[in-house]
Amino acid sequence: MRQILAGLFCGAAAIGGLALGSASAQAQAQPFYQGKTLTVIVGLAAGGSADTLVRQLTPHLRKQIPGEPSIVVQNMPGAGGVLAFNYIYEKAPRDGTQIIFSLWDPLAQALGNQGLRARYDQYPYLGGIADVRVNYLRVDAVPGGFKQPADIMKAPNLIVGAYGTTDLSGILAHLSLKMLDVPHKIVTGYRGGSDVFLAMQRGEVNFHNTSLATFRTRSKGFVQSGDGAALSYLVASNEKGEYLARKDVTDMPVFQDLYKQVHGKLPAGPLWNAFNWTVQQFGDLAYVGLAPPGTPEPALAVLRKAIADTMADKDFIEETTKRNGLPFDYVNMEEGAKVFKALSGASPEILSALRESMAAMGAK
Repeated sequence: MRQILAGLFCGAAAIGGLALGSASAQAQAQPFYQGKTLTVIVGLAAGGSADTLVRQLTPHLRKQIPGEPSIVVQNMPGAGGVLAFNYIYEKAPRDGTQIIFSLWDPLAQALGNQGLRARYDQYPYLGGIADVRVNYLRVDAVPGGFKQPADIMKAPNLIVGAYGTTDLSGILAHLSLKMLDVPHKIVTGYRGGSDVFLAMQRGEVNFHNTSLATFRTRSKGFVQSGDGAALSYLVASNEKGEYLARKDVTDMPVFQDLYKQVHGKLPAGPLWNAFNWTVQQFGDLAYVGLAPPGTPEPALAVLRKAIADTMADKDFIEETTKRNGLPFDYVNMEEGAKVFKALSGASPEILSALRESMAAMGAK
């Protein structure tokens, strides 16, 4: 009897061990994000360029994450987006359930803005997207109506909408108009591009710099109605003055061609160098995905691969190309690291010109 009971006990133990081992294996095989919710923070208001992009991205991103977690987009506007980056660095849970994907503010770091409480290379980088920026305006900002790009020189005093004093959209608009020698003033304090766009529709401001994709989507009706028009798109010139116009943008001139049309030659000097550095910096990496420091490596690996796979997914490429007129350009980890490193490479001359621009935008 004892032998029978011992045999039964050993068999039960063996079965229990197998069950425990099977449960352990299942737990190990379960995807990291299965049954979880991933919150993606956007540092600007709903309806703006960053918010629109993230809401296009997340349905496709969900399919690329094993376990297909729920994804929630949360807007956290404030301080031109810096508030959200501070939150991710200081307060967000470090368990892989919260990340940021938003427009970033390279000037906040390059110019030593004390409001940004971490360097961008202190966050785990997940992936990014490059961008093309567009200057556009209300047609009635020019007496008699804006009919062609050179008419910008007739504008008596343009009102530019911006988020804050280091906001790239405000800086790029200001640099463009200052080099063209067009009178203007800048109004800051808007919570995002959608706020500026609403202000433009109301006639509160009449000039703005935005993403090409946003211009072709959100601003499409505004332009088709005859109330708005494109002025130019921005690319950087190299040290030899060479620049590459885009073949996929035919509805407006590149800024350099517009400048040569009205002034006969390309600009030169500190302001021009600052313009090119800023356009290059922002064009190479406009929207950035970052995680809180201390996020587990398994979560980082999943998110990095999912973002890269989403950007290469033919359905996502087809959808965004149809919607925006061009696909998004993915910025991998190596390229992103180069952009972050370049923040410390701006010359004192460039930084001085940018500080002068900030002063024009109301910075103390």
